Amino acid sequence: MKNLLERFYLWLDKRFNLTPLIEFMRHKQVPVHRHTVWYYMGGVTLFLFIVQVFTGILLLLYYRPGADSAYESVRFIQNKVGFGWLFRSIHSWSANLMVFFIFVHMFSTFFTRAYRKPRELTWITGFILLALAMLFGFSGYLLPWNELAFFATKVGTDIAGAVPLIGNAIKVLLRGGEDVTGGTLTRFYGIHVAMVPALFAMVLGLHLLFVQRQGMHEPEYTAKLPPEKKKVISFFPSFVLRDALLWLIVLNILLYLAVFFPWELGTKADPFAPAPEGIRPEWYFMFMFQTLKELPAHILFLEGEVVGILFFSVAGIVWLLVPFWEKVGLVEKNQRLMTIIGLGVVLFILVMTIIGYVT
Repeated sequence: MKNLLERFYLWLDKRFNLTPLIEFMRHKQVPVHRHTVWYYMGGVTLFLFIVQVFTGILLLLYYRPGADSAYESVRFIQNKVGFGWLFRSIHSWSANLMVFFIFVHMFSTFFTRAYRKPRELTWITGFILLALAMLFGFSGYLLPWNELAFFATKVGTDIAGAVPLIGNAIKVLLRGGEDVTGGTLTRFYGIHVAMVPALFAMVLGLHLLFVQRQGMHEPEYTAKLPPEKKKVISFFPSFVLRDALLWLIVLNILLYLAVFFPWELGTKADPFAPAPEGIRPEWYFMFMFQTLKELPAHILFLEGEVVGILFFSVAGIVWLLVPFWEKVGLVEKNQRLMTIIGLGVVLFILVMTIIGYVT
């Protein structure tokens, strides 16, 4: 058996030159310090994306897009397909946890200054992955074609329609018309299962390539230490095995949530029915949604909603360009100011999200 595996490896090595890659992984080292735990957040996000792909493929075997078939097909998955309810719950919970860990990964990168040269593109691709993950959630929310998803999508696309100049075009593009209809469902289905996964996979590949080529970021307090005083572990197998152990822990948490807090299907969408009370977006959109609610009807000569959308658009672009703040003198290498800005962003997101759920 051993000889057979060695011959198979030699066969692959001659065609794909695997030996340099294996030697690279064997000699790659990961710094060990008090912030090492944050290195694992990216791996957890990757694991949850894999879970998303696996469970999504299983759901696609039975899901049928369309205003007359979507809700019934999801109900069939829930009630008739063996363990269908479990895989749908895992898919839904893993989507939420994936966005959560992307946020944790992003802010840990910000506070440890891991976005600095030469890792500017790593930060930018990570930010793009966060935006795509949120688009994953927004497009997938409508697919069960239930009441809450229908009206939440209507509100969400109405907000997109408030963007100055191009808002109406964006709304029509998302809806496939002036209203949320079965055509919108089909369009969101294509976005969710084809367009976004393809973009996500390409950007994720680039992100992982950048991380592997540049290695793990070292905080300043360890980078200045002499080599003999630095603590490291090998990437393979030490770091990989620890990462795998954390994946198992996250899998158990995911299964617990899916079993004891299954995702409800709700009532089938009726476009002619009045919107039910308590329409809310997913939690990762809540801080933006609540901010728009808190704004006055008019600010100067603009509608409050338009001002809010412009604010979040500009804030998103500024956050995307975090690695270049120091270069243009925005913070002048003031570490305390950077920390205050980061804490302010986290606090704003938390407070507005809590207010959105308690009011």
